[in-house]
Amino acid sequence: MTTNGSELDKPQKYLMAKKEVELAFFQTRQIGNNCSFHAITAGIQLLLNYKIDPNTLAQEINAEWWRGHFMRVFPNWAVTPRMQVRIIDYIAQTRNLPIGAIYTRGTIPQLLQMLSDSNTIPIITLIWLWGQAPAIYYADNPNNLNPAKKAQGHTMALAAYDPDHMSGDFIHTPWGFINSWRNEAQHLYWMTEDDFIKAWGFFLPRIGPNPLVLLQSTPY
Repeated sequence: MTTNGSELDKPQKYLMAKKEVELAFFQTRQIGNNCSFHAITAGIQLLLNYKIDPNTLAQEINAEWWRGHFMRVFPNWAVTPRMQVRIIDYIAQTRNLPIGAIYTRGTIPQLLQMLSDSNTIPIITLIWLWGQAPAIYYADNPNNLNPAKKAQGHTMALAAYDPDHMSGDFIHTPWGFINSWRNEAQHLYWMTEDDFIKAWGFFLPRIGPNPLVLLQSTPY
């Protein structure tokens, strides 16, 4: 499955015009089912230079669940895109930060536009069925680092579109992400066009297709 038009027609874009190594710096390794918290906190650090530990935030949100504030399906379980918006609003209120979030169903042109927006971090949620996990690669390494066998989802912050990027000699991987699988990384994680479009475009009621949360800095 491909997008309309040639990939070669899309210019190279890196989030906030930063270099790959600069964007990779914001990656931290997740513990448990906390990928959304890593994407959100990385985005806030990019926008505001304000650091929040994602695992501490996850436990804080777990505690809020028992108080009737449902920002994940169940403590230590999944976080839907709309819940990501609630978490960002919660952070804005509890830390007095000038941020907000919008949930939408995005398009490829919108994603490319967001990469040029210094006030917005696009947060992407991928979903797949049993035995259909999309390949995710680190740097230019051709080894797939997503061995998931069961149906599940994964959230990352979109960080780059590079039509010349390759993972190994034969795998064209233009879509780059700030991912939660490594500390002290020097590179982003990358996906092929087909794998990204299929997993992002998976339809799940109340979520997809193409779920997109726009984490934005806002004026006081």
